Amino acid sequence: MNRNYCVRAGGGLSYKPATAYRLSLRAVLTGLVLVLCYSGVSSTGAQDSITGEWILSTKPGTEFAHLTIQRRTERYSNFMSSVEIRADIIRGLTREQMAASGAAVQFQIVRDAGTLNCEGWFKDGRGSGHFTFVPNQGYIATMRGLGYDNLSTERVFALAVHDVSLVYIRELSAAGYDRVSIDKLLAMRIHGVSIQFINDLKAAGYDRQPVDQLVAMRIHGVSIEFIREMKSLGYDEVSVDRLVAMRIHGVKTEFIKELKEMGYDSLPIDQLVAMRIHGVKSEFMRELREFGYDRVPLDELVSMRIHGVSAEFIKELKGLGYDRVPVDQLVSMRIHGVNAAFIEKMRKRGFNDLSVEQLISLRIHGFDR
Repeated sequence: MNRNYCVRAGGGLSYKPATAYRLSLRAVLTGLVLVLCYSGVSSTGAQDSITGEWILSTKPGTEFAHLTIQRRTERYSNFMSSVEIRADIIRGLTREQMAASGAAVQFQIVRDAGTLNCEGWFKDGRGSGHFTFVPNQGYIATMRGLGYDNLSTERVFALAVHDVSLVYIRELSAAGYDRVSIDKLLAMRIHGVSIQFINDLKAAGYDRQPVDQLVAMRIHGVSIEFIREMKSLGYDEVSVDRLVAMRIHGVKTEFIKELKEMGYDSLPIDQLVAMRIHGVKSEFMRELREFGYDRVPLDELVSMRIHGVSAEFIKELKGLGYDRVPVDQLVSMRIHGVNAAFIEKMRKRGFNDLSVEQLISLRIHGFDR
């Protein structure tokens, strides 16, 4: 289950359920799919014409090109999608034409689901023009046999743009993902959930993960390399939810190694995430060491960051004679607004050599007015 993190009033870190997080993630995924594919009501049998504009640019030194598709529809206004494609799937367009100083071009981008017949102009590795999409009736018939009935032309167009091939669908089925919905198939392709990624996860002990979690892992950069690095640091069998939370909040393996060098070894993941949420960085911990605060408990570090106990604040207090103030008192001073300016103001009024408790009491009772 996804979770958020909080600090208990009495100290320590705790979880609280994050239903909102799960709902927001699903809303994001659903929104992405709704932008990139349409639930059209027209039948492919009617052969509704889909036309639009294309922009294509080469990627020098690679076998790939960057394709952007734009079109307008009566129901859904603007549609735009950008994908990276292999140059060798472009039929009828040579590298010489792409690199020309100006040339009229006609070519095809062929996918399982259909073909984009394109015409336009190319100059110096960049081209643009118009396209007409022609659905592949054989693909539609095969999809019907796989249980995907009544695919609209808009759906088939989206499946073509994002290259949801029959091979991909069959490989998913062989991996245990049978009859995945069209929306989820598109989300998987948009975010790069490949068969190799699924197989690598299985080898690492993450077999048959729900599609939503596979997509979330790709969105937030939970790679197989990250999982292996975590295992090498002693974090084995970490749940997908926690792996995603770590990536969202920037818990990198370098951060864990730095903490280990500072004496914080094998910390629970919820504490690592809480540290990152509240900005407890290794730099902050090193600064605290310079002022004599070594191996501060994690819940106190988080509390210091939440309430703005900075190294600069500690330095100012030290300059006024308040050295090595206990962490709980530093936090209390920040909560009640006891800063260097307040202390100097009290001294001008004749309140010298006050304890931290007395300063806080004066502040609570409005003696700065």
